[in-house]
Amino acid sequence: MLCLPAVALLLAAAGCSSTDEGSPVSVPRPSAEAAKLCGALHKALPGTLGGLDRDDPRPRSELTAGWGDDAIVLRCGVPRPGEMDDPRANAVEADGVNWMLEQLDSGARFTTTYREAYVEVTLGPRFANDATPLAALATPVARTIPSSL
Repeated sequence: MLCLPAVALLLAAAGCSSTDEGSPVSVPRPSAEAAKLCGALHKALPGTLGGLDRDDPRPRSELTAGWGDDAIVLRCGVPRPGEMDDPRANAVEADGVNWMLEQLDSGARFTTTYREAYVEVTLGPRFANDATPLAALATPVARTIPSSL
């Protein structure tokens, strides 16, 4: 498990490319139980994150949220990533919520671990050295998506 300062180093390597700003976001298709949890999370999400106003992506859904024209995109109810089976996968804990890190050409993607529904957060290059959005999302995730442990 990595601590938050380590995330900054990992994100620095991931933050060298641009995002597809304004592009449609794929809406997950979770089970009915996970969709209910995601609906509760959607209502608990902040209006601003990382200094950016909430601007949900299209198509509109309770399973997706965004801030700053796709600078931060959240999808709830995503399938369990296969990378979670890799014991060498990078992970971070932010305010009591565990996240698996995947480096992308356009930034970084974090997916919750040990939760009854998987929540994915993609951070664009603007957040290459800033993991505060994960910390800000930890409280709503912990309150609405129960631990699976």
